[in-house]
Amino acid sequence: MANAPEPSSTQRSLVIANSGVSANADSNRSLQRKDTDSTTQTLDELARQNVAPFLEKYQPRQYAPFRSQISNRSEQNLVNASYCYRHQPDTKCGRRQADEQSMTQLQSELNLLPQSDQQGIAHVWSLFSAAPAKQRTLMLQGILAQSCFPQLSYISASVRELIRIDFLGALPPELSFKILRYLDTASLCRAAQVSPRWRALADDDVVWHRMCEQHIRRKCNKCGWGLPLLDRKRLREAKREIELRATNWGNNKPDVGSTEAAMVESCSTVEPAASGKRRLESDDEASAVAKRHCASPPQSPEEDESYFKTRYRPWKEVYRDRFVVGMNWKHKRCSVKVFKGHRDSVMCLQFEDNILMTGSYDATVKIWDTDTGEELRTLKGHVAGVRCLQFDDTKLITGSLDRSIRVWNWRTGECISKYNGHAEAVIALHFDCTLLASASVDRTVKIWNFKDKSTFVLPHPQGVNAVKIDSVSRTVLTACDDGAARLWDLDTKTCIRVFHNHIGAVQQVIALPREIELENHLADCENDHVSTSSQNGDNILSTLSPLLEAKSLSLQNSPFGPSFDQDQGRIEPPRYILTSGVDTTIRLWETSTGRCLRTFFGHLEGIWALSADTLRIASGGMDRMVKIWDPRVPTGQDTYEGHSAAVNCIGLSDSRFITGGDDYQVRMYDFRA
Repeated sequence: MANAPEPSSTQRSLVIANSGVSANADSNRSLQRKDTDSTTQTLDELARQNVAPFLEKYQPRQYAPFRSQISNRSEQNLVNASYCYRHQPDTKCGRRQADEQSMTQLQSELNLLPQSDQQGIAHVWSLFSAAPAKQRTLMLQGILAQSCFPQLSYISASVRELIRIDFLGALPPELSFKILRYLDTASLCRAAQVSPRWRALADDDVVWHRMCEQHIRRKCNKCGWGLPLLDRKRLREAKREIELRATNWGNNKPDVGSTEAAMVESCSTVEPAASGKRRLESDDEASAVAKRHCASPPQSPEEDESYFKTRYRPWKEVYRDRFVVGMNWKHKRCSVKVFKGHRDSVMCLQFEDNILMTGSYDATVKIWDTDTGEELRTLKGHVAGVRCLQFDDTKLITGSLDRSIRVWNWRTGECISKYNGHAEAVIALHFDCTLLASASVDRTVKIWNFKDKSTFVLPHPQGVNAVKIDSVSRTVLTACDDGAARLWDLDTKTCIRVFHNHIGAVQQVIALPREIELENHLADCENDHVSTSSQNGDNILSTLSPLLEAKSLSLQNSPFGPSFDQDQGRIEPPRYILTSGVDTTIRLWETSTGRCLRTFFGHLEGIWALSADTLRIASGGMDRMVKIWDPRVPTGQDTYEGHSAAVNCIGLSDSRFITGGDDYQVRMYDFRA
């Protein structure tokens, strides 16, 4: 085998050169690795020298647990005192938790950087996280001083969202409830969507019980909105339990007592429960049924849970149901049910729960079930038309054109007694507690006392069309054909005040509820002619001057006469009354002064029917129309048509009104649907 030729000098040089280049490359790579390792080691060394002591100083529990155990309590308090209330680790609020999505994005961006950069940034974050408030502020000032405008712009945009804090989470529950009580309904519902804790606070009975107090059966002075009737006694009974609940919120659950206090039964819900219906039965049978309903405690845990679940309704649900009814009133959304059965004009009616009673010129009284529309019973006994009626749980009293007054057990249909005391037709009656007042065409109002069997008469110049007793103040209101309404003192049997401004007969007079608030809405009241009369009919004063008002206040005399001065504990009559007449107007009066504060125009013919509560006035007249008014606003009303003849009577409740007319029909407008 021939020997290989020896490489030339050039080739040897190339090999040497190539080997040198390879060696240089390897050495460069090794140097770079050494530089990186040295940089990392330098950062680690700096971290051990600078960061670790910093963390041990300001985070002793985490980074120096043994030393933190040895340190005394005063030093620990000094460390904790360096935190602001949003970052105090010992408080319930704790350190602000970062958003999970933003932290995930931040970590992914950090992973794209070299290891040395990651460690450096992590050390900076650790220093800032461990630093007290003062040191953090200095760090931020230094960073901001070195930031350019794009970076400052980024900081400004980011801080706008980050600076928001959960103040309801940081505050005690009682303060959170104080804040939430200032919100309106829409704001409370939006607040409940923020977080589970906000929802628990915003939906709590403490907040919504207050909302019910402000709006149900009255108009809120702040928002001008009111909701239909709710028994205010239930609101008062629950108030103390609600206050205790606000103080101890989160520490206890509502017990049976608080559950019963906040209980809202069928009369205050939109749809009455079947167990709340009145039934036609004897008193003993009704009492037995009531006892069975009340004396049936749960027999098992499952039954116990369902028992309280069906009887306890959160105040938010109560408010919601009332709100729906209120919106239906506002937008005239209602269902109409017609009751047919009378053979002549329907002249009077009254309804409670699901029971409706109507009196007619056909000399009968009919009892209806408003839920089913069924005629339950017809009461016969009068020999002429029935002009007036009133019933309660046990009895029904009727007045007729046959001059008699009859007392019935309406559950059985039995006529218990009959009273003949008027010389002409009985047009109106009203009973309250043990007193009955009856008004007649014979120009008298007769007061019957069932307790001591006594009677007396209040004379009038002409026939009397309406009468209303206020047993609390021991007064009575009457409306007369002479164009005036009168306020009488039952103790002295004298007339306290005469309200005359109608042109023609006054057909109706009613007192507005005492809790109604009209002061803020009557600043621009009308300057109608004002007149008041004493018991002998003499005109005492035509206008009430400010000087006379001041003098009256200085003497502290009751505007209702010496009888009220002598009995300091006697309650005064209702502050406002309403009257309606054949002059097509409704008038609002102040009883203490006799002033006509407001006149409501809208009907085209005489007004025969009138009813009112704290939110609205309902009227019906010869023009076949029913009008719903706001007592605070003289202009603007809702008009309902349907009768083909005059509307003679009307009944009003929180969620419906019922009318009777000369077309023999009874119509119910129900706003619960």
